[in-house]
Amino acid sequence: MEVFLLPWMRFDMRNTARWNETMMLAVDALLVNKMRAFLTTLGVIIGSACIVLAVTVSLAAEHYVISEIEAVGSNLVQAEMVNPGASEHLALADRITPADLQTVEQTVPQIKEVAGSNDVQMTVSLEGKVRPIALVGVTEGFNEIRRLVVVEGRYFDQDELLSRSKVCLISEDLASPLFVDHDGLGEDIRIGEIYLTVIGVFRERVSTFGLTEIAPQSVIVPFPLIRDYTGTDYVKSFYAQADDAQDVAFVSERVAEILAQRHRPEAKYRVWTLTGILGAARNISVALTVLLTLIALIALSVSGVGIMNIMLVTVTERTHEIGVRKAIGATHSAILWQFLTEGALISGTGALIGIAIGICIPFTANMFLHLPSAQGLLHSIAGGSQEITFPISWISVVLSFAASCSIGLIFGYLPANKAAKLLPIDSLRYE
Repeated sequence: MEVFLLPWMRFDMRNTARWNETMMLAVDALLVNKMRAFLTTLGVIIGSACIVLAVTVSLAAEHYVISEIEAVGSNLVQAEMVNPGASEHLALADRITPADLQTVEQTVPQIKEVAGSNDVQMTVSLEGKVRPIALVGVTEGFNEIRRLVVVEGRYFDQDELLSRSKVCLISEDLASPLFVDHDGLGEDIRIGEIYLTVIGVFRERVSTFGLTEIAPQSVIVPFPLIRDYTGTDYVKSFYAQADDAQDVAFVSERVAEILAQRHRPEAKYRVWTLTGILGAARNISVALTVLLTLIALIALSVSGVGIMNIMLVTVTERTHEIGVRKAIGATHSAILWQFLTEGALISGTGALIGIAIGICIPFTANMFLHLPSAQGLLHSIAGGSQEITFPISWISVVLSFAASCSIGLIFGYLPANKAAKLLPIDSLRYE
């Protein structure tokens, strides 16, 4: 039975057969020199894996840093009085007071919580040990905003925060040298002329980038206690937490306006947020991603040079073979595509293996980091509260594969074109 085929159908079938033949010839040529093909592919494997890993590492760094900043309070507005120069007079009325906190809270509906603190440098005495410490008095809402981690014991209750209760929380760094054999809960410590009962041991949830009144060795007390001890009713640090990240700019402006309205025109106040640090962290992450990707692309380009060199040697070694193929009717394009296919196979196979390695490494790292023992080790080393994860970017996978295949085709074109231009007579004479 005769099958009738349209011209375009016959053309497609011929093309398919031609491509199958080209692919088989390219695979056979690579299998003849397996070690050479493997070593040539190795450069592509390393380059493509580096692209995936470079993007993964930069994304992991961005995720970790931004999580740390947001844990401090990406919706946080802070304010403090700017100390005047020696030539200017410092008036007590210029200080930020609890009344200012109350006014801000009542007049700015976008605010979720306000708090303040005042700190003085003092010394602590216990069993003959004297150490310099920062005594920090905190108002209501301080822990809701700063989210301190109470390692042992408890935080102040409502009655203690509103009265001058002689209770305190001490920092982890201070508890270790003062109480060697126990946590110190219930112990009385002497700070200046005051005896305080330790009800808890705390640490900061994350690093605050130097924007904190809490030193490594600090003692926290209710604000009324430090107010009565110092005889001054003001706060050095003022915090306001916005309901939403979109309200931070507005809240910052309103806090600055209220402070300016309630104090002398000569008084200067600095109001700032962590939004700028958050934006800077994202910009740094983008720059790091671009830089690491460029470095990986350079490594991939070096592997492309290796592909070109090996294929040039291969063309020279297979000159007689090329002459035979041309003598029996192989066209210029057939020879060109045969060698281009070899370059594409080398780069494509290397890209797939490299991408698989680039995915497996962060995947394995994520599984390891979810183990409790690994989390404890990372916490002891880094001290952060946020989990470290390595996100896999599928954009980097596509970029790695496209770049690797392009490198194989671009650097493989010169040897392929050289092979296609060989004259059959000269090629057959070559030994």
